[in-house]
Amino acid sequence: MSIKLRLTVMNFLQFFVWGAWLISLGGYMIVTLGFTGGEVGSVYATMGIASLFMPGLLGIVADRWLNAEKVYGLCHVIGAGLLLWATTVKDFKTLYLIMLLNAMVYMPTIALGNTVSYKVLEQKGLDVITHFPPIRVWGTVGFIAAMWMVDLAGWTKSPLQLYISAASALFLGLYAFTMPACPPTATSTGKRSMVSALGLDAFVLLKRGQTAVFFIYAMLLGAALQITNAFGGAFLDDFKVKFPGTFGVLHPNLLLSISQISETLFILSIPFFLRRFGIKTVMLISIFAWVFRFGLFAVGDPGAGLWMLVLSMIIYGMAFDFFNISGSLYVDRESDSSIRASAQGLFMIMTNGLGAFIGGTASGWVVDHYTVGGIKDWRSIWLAFAAYALILGVTFPFMFKYKHPAGEALPAHGHH
Repeated sequence: MSIKLRLTVMNFLQFFVWGAWLISLGGYMIVTLGFTGGEVGSVYATMGIASLFMPGLLGIVADRWLNAEKVYGLCHVIGAGLLLWATTVKDFKTLYLIMLLNAMVYMPTIALGNTVSYKVLEQKGLDVITHFPPIRVWGTVGFIAAMWMVDLAGWTKSPLQLYISAASALFLGLYAFTMPACPPTATSTGKRSMVSALGLDAFVLLKRGQTAVFFIYAMLLGAALQITNAFGGAFLDDFKVKFPGTFGVLHPNLLLSISQISETLFILSIPFFLRRFGIKTVMLISIFAWVFRFGLFAVGDPGAGLWMLVLSMIIYGMAFDFFNISGSLYVDRESDSSIRASAQGLFMIMTNGLGAFIGGTASGWVVDHYTVGGIKDWRSIWLAFAAYALILGVTFPFMFKYKHPAGEALPAHGHH
């Protein structure tokens, strides 16, 4: 097998493991296990907690002591065991603990998988910028493939989705041990301190007013990320009485997977939008895309309103990618080369860590607030989320005064 094919398999499985349960577990917990919105939200918030410190800690281990591919493999093998345990659990407290531990070993593998890919490509003398994106795209394909498999097999409300995830995680963990060795770089300059690996030396960026504003918005937008993952499946399931037998009710994952497909397409459009409109406007487009994402969920349904749900899924790609990628570019431009890796770490911590934790927890409260006698008022729930995004969108241009002229490529020179 060529090395590019081997890395493609690794990236495919990396996200297959996650896609098997990420979108459907919320429906399983609400419909099958009878959890409350708050409980479901807090299970999803475990990924936020884990993202705060685990990627940094395991990054240090791979930087200093243990080969990156071994750390990566171990994480997936441990994750497989935890997911198998999760299939047997019916109560919230135990499941919460298992999913927290699983997030602690899974979330770091996203960065570790990239590290292994970069190192292996460099060892083989291949240009990372040219060869990595087409390999990474297969990660998204893996995510979608897992969602479709779980849906078409009829497992979206069953613990079988966790078995699929566990089996693929075990296979990936063992497969990782066969990858070319990626030893720690034991040079005096290459040793990153605890401080930098946890993104802490990038905190100097928060002293700058504009950058601090950016990170606060990154955190508040990060809160929107997991909401539809956590509650999309349960939302579609609640239409089963009014719209029985409709596509959205029978195949919630297939409908929700349009979001992931849209993501791959919008990634390709980003260079065009950045050149045309500049970073700040692209971020603003992303925030308003969230307003439409939630607003269309509030008014759509799997019957005559199916087109609104589909449109919402398509818009998700824009909402998700435009902020993540333009935000990452902004962080790169604003940080000195010495703290670049830490600055990206801080951006991840704000969106996928603090943001996801706040979003998971708060969205659970919102869902419970609009649940009366076990019936969820989904329209009010989605409108509440849309209003939240609207407030961010209206305040952002006034708070964030950043000039990046449109038409200009993305130069890496000084601060504006």
